[in-house]
Amino acid sequence: MLIIAIILVAVVGIEHLGIMLLEMFGQPQQQAKSFDLSSDFTKIPEVRVLLANQGIYNGMLGLLLLLSFWLFNGPVQYSIQLLLLSFVAVVACYGGFTATKKIWLIQLLPAVLAIIALWIAK
Repeated sequence: MLIIAIILVAVVGIEHLGIMLLEMFGQPQQQAKSFDLSSDFTKIPEVRVLLANQGIYNGMLGLLLLLSFWLFNGPVQYSIQLLLLSFVAVVACYGGFTATKKIWLIQLLPAVLAIIALWIAK
């Protein structure tokens, strides 16, 4: 089960790096489609700044999840991964209620599966 936990934590990390790229560097049309927004809305300069700002958060989450494999070990690694995954799960719950329900499938489900796998592997 440990290998499954490792894979799931890595998937969540990589996914958040991808979200960062989309939020920070994606074209307004891509962002509109991905986030269920209008194209006109994603072209507004202030919205582009907000998306980029959100991208920093997602990128740091992804980076920290991936770096946790090299920077920590044992119980500290487990605790940090659990903390970061829990943060992703809470934010995804909120996002599913307030933005688009597909966040529950795309972000919440992988995070919850990784949390469960970590618990079982421990």
